[in-house]
Amino acid sequence: MNNVEIAKEGDHCSDDPNCFNRYHPDIPSKADADVGDMIVFHTRDALDSEFRLDSVADDLATVDLGLVHPMTGPVNIVGAERGDVIEVEIVDIAPDQYGYTVIAPGFGFLRDIFTEPYIVNWRLTRNGAVSDGMPGITIPFEAFPGSIGVMPGEPELDKILKREADLAVAGGVVLTPSGPGALPADLCGEGGTAEDRCLRTIPPRENGGNMDVQQQQIGTHMLFPCFIDGCGLFVGDIHYAQGDGEVGGTAIEMGSVTTLRVVEIHKGEAENVPMPATKGNDQIIKIEPNRYYQTVGIPLKAAGEVPPSHAYLTSEKIENLENLNEDLTVASRHALLQMIDYIVEEHGLTREQAYVLCSVAVDLRIGQVVDVPNYVVTATLNLSVFDKFRHY
Repeated sequence: MNNVEIAKEGDHCSDDPNCFNRYHPDIPSKADADVGDMIVFHTRDALDSEFRLDSVADDLATVDLGLVHPMTGPVNIVGAERGDVIEVEIVDIAPDQYGYTVIAPGFGFLRDIFTEPYIVNWRLTRNGAVSDGMPGITIPFEAFPGSIGVMPGEPELDKILKREADLAVAGGVVLTPSGPGALPADLCGEGGTAEDRCLRTIPPRENGGNMDVQQQQIGTHMLFPCFIDGCGLFVGDIHYAQGDGEVGGTAIEMGSVTTLRVVEIHKGEAENVPMPATKGNDQIIKIEPNRYYQTVGIPLKAAGEVPPSHAYLTSEKIENLENLNEDLTVASRHALLQMIDYIVEEHGLTREQAYVLCSVAVDLRIGQVVDVPNYVVTATLNLSVFDKFRHY
């Protein structure tokens, strides 16, 4: 098998011709790969940061969210055409030695409650992650790509830009195209030829991207519809570990060396695979906890409260009700707040530490979506993270 290596150059994405942080079909490919080649991507952390083991919360002020997320690639898959589907195996993820989890003001599922910056610095190996900021806790190595995907085509850009602009007008939280910090600068940056058509990398879409699905582990196969000839395969924002939900806004973020392999091109199958899909064997079983504590959430809230997720749906009905109807978002919030209380009371963490732990090790799961009005979401904590000497 041939190796196709996409290396890092320089300290930041802006120094690196193999790095970009917007989506557009005209972003040039950095290499060609045949079916079966091992494609080795050297990736940067999600914030393209300068964080280190001695970083503190005040260092978050140096982060420019316009630089999120630095992606490595894209790679042209020889023989793949628009309308095809490529099947990509996640072969390996080698972690950096350092990772971080941050609470960024204004971001995250409980952004109305956790409003101050916070950071946990992690030491990483393939055995587990430990931190002086989370004493007595070891997070198992369960790496996956936070962002992985292919380039959208021009028709997809038209559709996405319209629907996101409509949502923004309605008051939804949308990051519309923005030139400052955008890469490649000549295409997507200020004054670039496609500044108003380069998509931000925060939301996942039909082309994949920032899906943040922890089950997309090493050994799984991912299917991506191709929207351009060659597909434009990319990867970045690798997570050392994450709970289902990534509720604090970040996982254990890190740089990595990630190896992918295109195992097959399914000709003309894109109409049957309109969104990315994942095929796996026992990967999900391997990451399930042996011991756990689980809270149950239903769509309850305080009278007079409008969760930030519902703020654009301004309504006296929402504000004055204590029980919403068939609402998984509020049920998730209910379960998560109970879990934070449990971690603080039973394990002695601060509320900020508990929120970080929820982001990296608590899984939100749908229990049922039929028992009206109260759909159920559970929050499940892997209790093995408290086995201090589990890996060392």
